[in-house]
Amino acid sequence: MSEISSMLITHTKATIEEMETAWHGGVDQLLMRLKSHPLVEECAVLKTCNRVEVYVVSPKGSKVLLEFAKHMKVSSRIIDFLDHDESLRHLLRLASGLESMIVGEDQILGQVKELYILAKKANTTGKILDTAFNKSIQVGKRIRNETGINKGSVSIGSAAVELAEKSLGGLSGKTMMVIGAGEMGTLVAKALANKDIRVIYVANRTFERAEALACELNGKAITYESMEKYIPVSDAVISATSAPHFILTHEIICQAMDNRENELMLIDIGNPRNVESSVADIPGISLHNIDSLKSISEANIARRKEEAKKAELLIEEELELLKKQYKRQQADRIISALYSTVENIRKKECEEAINKLKARHTIGTIECEVLNDMTHSFANQILAEPTKILRDAAEHDDELFLDTVAELFKLNGAREKCSDSKP
Repeated sequence: MSEISSMLITHTKATIEEMETAWHGGVDQLLMRLKSHPLVEECAVLKTCNRVEVYVVSPKGSKVLLEFAKHMKVSSRIIDFLDHDESLRHLLRLASGLESMIVGEDQILGQVKELYILAKKANTTGKILDTAFNKSIQVGKRIRNETGINKGSVSIGSAAVELAEKSLGGLSGKTMMVIGAGEMGTLVAKALANKDIRVIYVANRTFERAEALACELNGKAITYESMEKYIPVSDAVISATSAPHFILTHEIICQAMDNRENELMLIDIGNPRNVESSVADIPGISLHNIDSLKSISEANIARRKEEAKKAELLIEEELELLKKQYKRQQADRIISALYSTVENIRKKECEEAINKLKARHTIGTIECEVLNDMTHSFANQILAEPTKILRDAAEHDDELFLDTVAELFKLNGAREKCSDSKP
């Protein structure tokens, strides 16, 4: 009996370094290596910065994956091995963002789609994985449409952009400056990249890093020394450096505000602080620091956790539907074989009847079509109720009934195939 089995190496147990060493070769190579195993019927793999996951359909999936892990020299300490039902639940949770470091993030849904497309192109998936991945993608979309799990920024960098967007009434057409091209500055700049901003100035002590980030964002790199000239023309400045001294002093901002009528928004997410606290006293200045952004981030995290509870309920509902879908597929092979058997009988008897009539009368195309349609109708009406009963039996795990029907109509080949592919 073939089922889905999976092995997971994720941020919950493994370090980034351990996840990197667990991955050998490209996706296509790994898929081909898995598919070449005599016990593997279908397979798919997923790799992101936070996870490496392998899914196989096999009558002995646990054994296959244990051997695979040993071959890859991956410690079992950092691996979770899941059986069929656990794999299905995990996949639905994964696509919905419930397994991500940042709960509800959207990127993982696209990554699941990409993994599935790669496996399809490599011809390593079949009916069982197709059903699972299509359902997971559908559920991932539903969760995001029916809950607020992906709403609200949950990092300081993205919270800074969210605050600027709310305070400025949107960022479309605005001029923004980001000071710092390190990890935090890069996160801020990337969060700004999709906001239809008129221009993003990027300043950094190392100009080459500012250039690289600005190029990536279609922004403009400016030298660290010249940034004071660009502050007056900016709608908001987000400072995210690790400099040990104030980057924006009272004097610098006073000069920037000379002859400026509009309010200037300053967001300080540097560590230590980049903006001198007395800057907040300058007329026309709106200064926000990391503490105020933490409250936004924490509130959004709490909100997402509440939305995650709703998502959990929807996932369990969808999981039951998925299990029923698989059970219906159990009966489909028997039903298909039954229809095929009846169709062969119908076709043979119809042809014989037509030949007998032709021997005594002239029969045209219309008469042949009437006979053909009539026998089709008989067959379909006779099989309609058995079809319903067979699917109902599969949904209720009535293996004995399915075996009896297969034996009764000499459909043992179909039943064997059904059992072999039953998840």
